Amino acid sequence: MKPFEQRIDVNELLPQQEPMVMIDRLIYFSMERVQTQLCIKEDNIFVGGKSTLSACGLLENIAQTCAARIGYINKYILYKGIQPGLIGAIRNANIISLPKVGETIMTTIVIRDEAFGMTLAEAIVKCGEKTLATTEIKIAIKEEWQQS
Repeated sequence: MKPFEQRIDVNELLPQQEPMVMIDRLIYFSMERVQTQLCIKEDNIFVGGKSTLSACGLLENIAQTCAARIGYINKYILYKGIQPGLIGAIRNANIISLPKVGETIMTTIVIRDEAFGMTLAEAIVKCGEKTLATTEIKIAIKEEWQQS
């Protein structure tokens, strides 16, 4: 994957607001693949007592990577507003390891199918070359939720 050359404010792509924003940067975008980056900070609401990001934090990061894709499509391709979505399903979640405060994770989603406002994606979260988590995620988007 070549690096994403356009600097994007992820807050313009996501329905989530601080302190719930779980991605720092959009690294790569195509209609089929999206990659984001997150540096784990001590004040992250999903960081537990052992100074690691929780499994829930990893899953939220994956969901927000999906949301960043939808936000990018809406803002830069369709010229629409942010569309909130819901996690429809998480399947085959495999949490191998949790990232520590100070580490940077890269999350990649690959779109497998889209139909009727539903997106099915496979996700992988890595820290360097180490795989931390993999899963399949289904995201539901509803047109009437669109904000102006």
